[in-house]
Amino acid sequence: MAAPSLLVITERLNTVIPFEDVLSQVLQAGCRWIMVREKDLATAELIPVIKVIQEAATKYGATISINGDFTAASMCEVRAVHLPQGMPASAIRRVMGDQTLIGVSAHSAAEAMQAAGEGANYITASPVYETPSKPGYGPALEAEGLATIVASVRVPVLALGGVTAANAGDCIRAGAAGVAVMGSVMRSETPGQVVSQLIAALSSGAA
Repeated sequence: MAAPSLLVITERLNTVIPFEDVLSQVLQAGCRWIMVREKDLATAELIPVIKVIQEAATKYGATISINGDFTAASMCEVRAVHLPQGMPASAIRRVMGDQTLIGVSAHSAAEAMQAAGEGANYITASPVYETPSKPGYGPALEAEGLATIVASVRVPVLALGGVTAANAGDCIRAGAAGVAVMGSVMRSETPGQVVSQLIAALSSGAA
């Protein structure tokens, strides 16, 4: 995993410009990792969406991962999945193979340690800041809570939830290997500009 990494998570139902245009802009702006997170779709419905994203990502050498639906990932020959807390990475790895990139969501140091112990390659820690996209997970971690999670595991941790160009550098300085964003990119009229600003902030924070 290149550091600092930027992971853009899809939310096709909440874009204000066509979804394909969002993909094009974020890739042109330099994003090289996209997570397909479309919870409303069953496997058969998700596969065509994955294929659209695969086609766009391939042109830029970008990685894509699939949130939750490892069956769809396998059928599309995507060897990267992201799992909810409590789903052991080891079980999915037995099905998908040792080379599969597996991430797990965590909201505390205890959850992060559990995920890492079960074989996660990386962890998303959320919500780092207040965000309407992550309700019900308790108070925001802030930089201090993020640093505690980073210190608890030996795998890379991505900061998720309320991350912007203004605070992305703080996440890197807290020890995060990168950041993950969804709403700020998907709901923007200029997602490419948002990505460019995030990349610049990550580079500055890592300097």
